[in-house]
Amino acid sequence: MRSIPISILLTTTLFGCAATAPQFAPNLPQVPSQFREEAARSTALAAPQPGRAWWKAFDDPLLDNLIESASRNNSSIHLAGAQLAKARALVRTTGANRWPQLVVGASTSRQGGPLENAAGSNGTLITLAGAASYETDLFGRLANESDAASLDAAARESLLRSTRLLVQTEVAQTYFMLRGLDAERALVRASVSAYRESLRLTERKVAAGYVAELDLARLRAESAAVESEALTLDRRRAELEHALAVLAGQVASNMQVTVSDWKAALPVIPAGVPSKVLTRRPDISAAQHTMQAALARVGIAKSAWFPNLTLTASGGYASPDLRDLLSASTRAWGIGALLSLPLLDGGRREAAVQGANADLETSAAAYREKILIAFKEVEDHLSSLRIMADQSEVQARAVAAATQASTLSNSRYQSGFASQLDFLDARRSELHNRRQALQLRALQYQSTVGLIRALGGGWGSEPMGRHSGPQPPIASAKS
Repeated sequence: MRSIPISILLTTTLFGCAATAPQFAPNLPQVPSQFREEAARSTALAAPQPGRAWWKAFDDPLLDNLIESASRNNSSIHLAGAQLAKARALVRTTGANRWPQLVVGASTSRQGGPLENAAGSNGTLITLAGAASYETDLFGRLANESDAASLDAAARESLLRSTRLLVQTEVAQTYFMLRGLDAERALVRASVSAYRESLRLTERKVAAGYVAELDLARLRAESAAVESEALTLDRRRAELEHALAVLAGQVASNMQVTVSDWKAALPVIPAGVPSKVLTRRPDISAAQHTMQAALARVGIAKSAWFPNLTLTASGGYASPDLRDLLSASTRAWGIGALLSLPLLDGGRREAAVQGANADLETSAAAYREKILIAFKEVEDHLSSLRIMADQSEVQARAVAAATQASTLSNSRYQSGFASQLDFLDARRSELHNRRQALQLRALQYQSTVGLIRALGGGWGSEPMGRHSGPQPPIASAKS
């Protein structure tokens, strides 16, 4: 009889040796040696040292406070943190299946009829027993389940970092939109004041008969249009302030952002080596961990074709009388081994393998897409910053020319050598070009933040913060 468990063990071991680990090589895009747009950029301004918070490059204390508040209070970050905690709990649950399970219990029952003699003279049976079981992981199913859960947790950790980076960059971009809008509002408000002063002068001239009533009507229409623009900017500014409140985890009614003059220089962010983006971006790391978890689940599905071996043991006491429960004569024990192998399942196991392979292909495609999107986003922001730098120079010339034209037109209008339409057109052109310049500057700041996000929250030779880079793209799963 002792040879039976040994023969079972040898048979299952041979089956285990016949199992092979699945291999999978995803079709990944080739990493370029450098970014195409980076060669045409100038990085004359020094970027922060690696390890420093990326938003410190903008040297703005108010931005620092807003991002720190968002990092502590943002609801999306808290949600991602809760999902990570749940994934880590699942890792512990899955890992517990690889250890022996021990159960202790006690029971009492009273029976009658034909079962009374089996229980005792009075039909009472009291038991106190413990049972242990252990599933041998001969074919790696439990190991693969534990590995898959660990990879899911790693993916959730990367998604938490990705969510944190997304929230921080959204705060910065919204803040710079607000700063640009404040500068634009100040410009438009100054224009409103100038128009009101012109209205007062024109009204006096109309009263004196020096200017036609038509000129006054035109000036009033132009002044009202500019004042309406100022109110539109006020409304947009309030909406941005409320959006900042939500990102920072605060009540919109309590949020009030007061910005000072916008004098800080725009930092130039070097893109660095393209391959570093793959180690820096948390969304790419999450996609890779998800693909590796899917590969492990292929091994889990394939292991269903092999038998399961469970070892059990039990021991305790059973007695009809509580006083004799712990005596040697009432002691009972047992050991056993259970070997199970499904033979006919209607194709369920094959369908499970096909489904796991489909999930693996899906996650591999998502991983490849993340890499392609990462390089696209970096190139997008690099090209945008390069073109906007050139555009800024052109726009500065446009502002200078429009200002000169407005000054000359005003002088000629006051001297009677130019019509009011020419004067209003010149002033309108100057205001438009100045607003364009401010909007362009705000876009440069927003695109710089976008580049930092595309780079994974850092730049240079090392990643910013504590990140775990992707593992080799070819992985295997036990089966």
